Amino acid sequence: MSISKSSWLSADGDGGTPGPVKTANTNRDGTGTVNTLYTGGSSGSTVSKISFRSAGTNVETVARVFINNGSTNTTAANNILVGEVALPATSASQVGASQPVDIKGPDFLPAGYKVLVTIGTTVAGGWYISAAATDF
Repeated sequence: MSISKSSWLSADGDGGTPGPVKTANTNRDGTGTVNTLYTGGSSGSTVSKISFRSAGTNVETVARVFINNGSTNTTAANNILVGEVALPATSASQVGASQPVDIKGPDFLPAGYKVLVTIGTTVAGGWYISAAATDF
């Protein structure tokens, strides 16, 4: 039996308050301030899509997606970079919709493994980041 799920991030690092991600992490190895977007279910999971939506005015940046083996992310060997996507400069608007930036997530995420997300540049408005996933 599979169960469809969705998940979204807290602001600026695990344990943050709900809200958009704003703070840069220039590390390219999954260490530093990271955000856990999704954790693999007891029989594994697939993450079909990761979506980024602007929360206001931002300079351009890059989002990096890592898979972590379920251990501490402060050890670089526990993480692997699996995707990057450019996030455009955005302006807050009350008359025009911001366009989402979507990327494909991991085809298979073993039980307990995590999808981590960071952004490369500190931004003003922030980015709402969500995932669509299925647990097996």
